[in-house]
Amino acid sequence: MYPILFKIPLFGLFGHDSFPVHSYGVLVAFGFIFGTLFIQRAAKREGVDPVKALDLIFYILIAAILGSRILYVWTAEREQFFQNPLILFKIWEGGLVFYGGFIASVLVGIWYVKKHQLSLWKVFDLFSPAVALGHAIGRLGCYFSGCCYGRPLLQETWYSIVFPPNPGSLAPPGIPLSPTQLIDSGGEFVIFLALAWLLKHKKFDGQIFSLYLIGYAVLRFVNEMLRGDVERGFVFQTEISTSQFIAMILFAIGVALYIYKRAQRKGSTT
Repeated sequence: MYPILFKIPLFGLFGHDSFPVHSYGVLVAFGFIFGTLFIQRAAKREGVDPVKALDLIFYILIAAILGSRILYVWTAEREQFFQNPLILFKIWEGGLVFYGGFIASVLVGIWYVKKHQLSLWKVFDLFSPAVALGHAIGRLGCYFSGCCYGRPLLQETWYSIVFPPNPGSLAPPGIPLSPTQLIDSGGEFVIFLALAWLLKHKKFDGQIFSLYLIGYAVLRFVNEMLRGDVERGFVFQTEISTSQFIAMILFAIGVALYIYKRAQRKGSTT
């Protein structure tokens, strides 16, 4: 694991000898870059203005970072936030909850689409594979930085992860853990490949977005059972985590949306 990829020498400038470049931030940035490239390639084919799609990406970037950080701080560092609100901006230390960023991005996307009179479901279908791809790459940053780690295993196996001692890591060192970061990343890559293929063969607008909601909800709900960072918050005084609760809601929305849009298409065809 490499929480810090390398350091840029500053030679005493600004009172520091070097500037650390964190692997988490680098991989999240790569996720946005590759997601953007996918959207730009597929936009014209899907009947979406590439220029407006690029503008929307900028707004989504801001919304995703703020939303994911706000949800993390609210569930895991609420007391620290009231003592020091500036911790909200320490994204280089990790601590981003995907669903917070996703919900914020959806809301911003709805606002932008309505403002520019674009097709809501065409845009959401276009962005869904890109979100899966960007998330898959960004989740590798969790692996390198040691956050979002899994539950301890009884013994080391071929699939377990053992993090070495590192002052920059959040994961407990020297014990075998469930590979939750790699499961999430690998699952998102599979979702991306499936959605990218389906995007070219979809039967109705809204199909890809609804399938993304369903697919990632299942992946996230199951993977949450293997997570070991239990400070992320739970709901209703149960063992259901905040992300599992959100996944259940979005799964139901995804199923309802798929059924509704499919029935709508059949009705219009008839």
